[in-house]
Amino acid sequence: MKGEIALNHLESADVIVIGAGIAGASVAAEILGAKASGITRVVLLERESQPGYHTTGRSAAMFTTAYGPPLIRALTRASHNFFRGDGPGEPPQGLLKPRGALFVARADQAAALATMRDELKSAVEPMDAAQMRARSPLLREGYARGGLFEADASDIDVHELHQYYLRKFRAAGGILKTSSEVLALARNGEDWEITTPKARLRAPILVNGAGAWADVLGEMAGLVPLGLRPLRRTALIVAEPTEPKSSASPLTVDVEEQFYLKPDAGRLLISPADQTLSPPCDAQPDEMDVAICIDRIETVFDLKIRRIENKWAGLRSFLPDGNPAAGYDRAGNGFFWLAGQGGYGIQSAPAMARTAAALVLGQPVPGDVADEGVSAEGLSPTRLVAAA
Repeated sequence: MKGEIALNHLESADVIVIGAGIAGASVAAEILGAKASGITRVVLLERESQPGYHTTGRSAAMFTTAYGPPLIRALTRASHNFFRGDGPGEPPQGLLKPRGALFVARADQAAALATMRDELKSAVEPMDAAQMRARSPLLREGYARGGLFEADASDIDVHELHQYYLRKFRAAGGILKTSSEVLALARNGEDWEITTPKARLRAPILVNGAGAWADVLGEMAGLVPLGLRPLRRTALIVAEPTEPKSSASPLTVDVEEQFYLKPDAGRLLISPADQTLSPPCDAQPDEMDVAICIDRIETVFDLKIRRIENKWAGLRSFLPDGNPAAGYDRAGNGFFWLAGQGGYGIQSAPAMARTAAALVLGQPVPGDVADEGVSAEGLSPTRLVAAA
């Protein structure tokens, strides 16, 4: 009976954000926290019983300005002050722990290494084979001929970052509704009307931060999808060898992203850096990808993997040009796309959230973010329609 009453009642909001992972939670908090915006009621919908169940909760948790395409790197640079606890806003302390990132290359990958060095310039330090093995002692002698070291790369406390935005959202009066998968979505006059298993809601602005499901939501709304491609990535936790000690080693990653290894709380987090096209789903590891991961890691590192302590997979969603989208749909109907963060959504979240919130509210890109080369045009989803 209570469910029937709730579904008969149409709940109103100023903005509805779909998806309570890091993208949706952060932009919802920033929208509600914006001064003089006139926005007082924001509802955040999450299909699962808890926020961050999918991609956010399965991140490799690294901050690195050397990772991703130029637009992602710009958003990441603009997020650095926040991660260091300097603002803007009142960020929590201790989000970053120094780790470093070592990009390694075989002799046949010299061209890729040179390209990365040219792009990153002073952000990385060239290293020879001896220097690389001193940094990452598990590297097999003779495997890597050259490398680049990013000293500022750090581990991110993803849980604390996500909870910070959820706390900020709730403290400002935001309403989080879990177990609220979108069952129906339609434009009715000036509002979007949404039906979930628990409620019916309406708002003039809808922010689509649904991750791998973003295009599904767009099509449900009767809009042209952006061409989002959810790609499955596998990760394993294995034991750290007694010798050599590697707990202080950097993230060690192939220059062409064919694998990575990272010390993680007394264990090793490893991945084949796979990118297998997948429908939106609760991704699970494929046994072939697990086998490929073990083979690649044992080839590169002086490591024999006898037991897998844990394994999982997550979806990294990419748009056709590799850059994220943050902007209103070309139909001009209050539907705001926030999609395609790929595997970079955690490290770029602070700048992306402030930027997306500004664009939702019809404001310019924040000055410090614009200074890094981020523009509304570069983020606009209309660029994808024009390219098609």
